[in-house]
Amino acid sequence: MARHVRKNDIVMVVCGTAAKEKRPRKVLRVIPGRNKVVIEGVNIRKKHVKPTQKNPQGGIIEKEMPIHISNVQPVHDGKPTRVRFDIQANGSKVRVAAKSGAVIGPELKKARK
Repeated sequence: MARHVRKNDIVMVVCGTAAKEKRPRKVLRVIPGRNKVVIEGVNIRKKHVKPTQKNPQGGIIEKEMPIHISNVQPVHDGKPTRVRFDIQANGSKVRVAAKSGAVIGPELKKARK
């Protein structure tokens, strides 16, 4: 499945409890095998951790947990948009915003020479 979202993209959550806040956020990590993404400040859970050498205090930490990739859309001109994939004349593959037709981010696949 082609992924419409990449790491460091600015996206908006369109479904679920995080969709109430209609503001763009950054993608921290993409988990391709499970079709999930970790978004900055979304789906925060409290985790109880034991004391370790790294964290001698232990205690409760807050951590962003993954949400499904279908619940987010990239932002273009401040609004969420669907994504289309196009092959350019030189053979490179790019993501294109469905609303405006503008290229989103760098090319996904370099042109063959």
